[in-house]
Amino acid sequence: MPVEILVLYYSRHGGTAAMARQVARGVESVAGAGAYLRAVPEVSARCEAVAPAVPEEGDPYATAEDLARCDGLALGSPTRFGNMAAPLKHFIDGTSDLWLSGALAGKPAGVFTSTASLHGGQETTLVSMMLPLLHHGMVLAGLPYSEAALTTTTTGGTPYGPSHVAGPDGRPLSEEEKALCQALGRRLAGLALRLREPA
Repeated sequence: MPVEILVLYYSRHGGTAAMARQVARGVESVAGAGAYLRAVPEVSARCEAVAPAVPEEGDPYATAEDLARCDGLALGSPTRFGNMAAPLKHFIDGTSDLWLSGALAGKPAGVFTSTASLHGGQETTLVSMMLPLLHHGMVLAGLPYSEAALTTTTTGGTPYGPSHVAGPDGRPLSEEEKALCQALGRRLAGLALRLREPA
């Protein structure tokens, strides 16, 4: 039975979604591992629900069941003032039942982010996503400096997790950013395989 890594993200302009696909690619390069992508909807300032239950385009919206069944998690968000975006925080805030049951405890997790500027709060955003994962008892995985792209990148990349500098024009992922996203995917898949309890 392969391990399944959930790549869960929120993306406003497409940068974080592009990263999510590269993370999934890294997961699927590991024998015995598969990835499934899920997104979270926008949060409305209005009281009534305004988003359809199924997105008109892109990946399906995540459910608590998606989290419960995963063997590992990659969590991604654009940076909002050095913090994760509200839609992702809103989704995570609704996972108390999983926390109470310990459904995520002992599973590997990693984080990734996209920003418009080079010093736009990438690392604090990554840390903000790590905090609820620690509360869930997950095993956090960053990127070691043995990943060559981490020391050669002139765009995004941190030891806390992959990052992307989209710039004001929404530039595509650099080769180093792609490599680091894939490295995170491979790392999570490998850890999930090693941490899985024998059947």
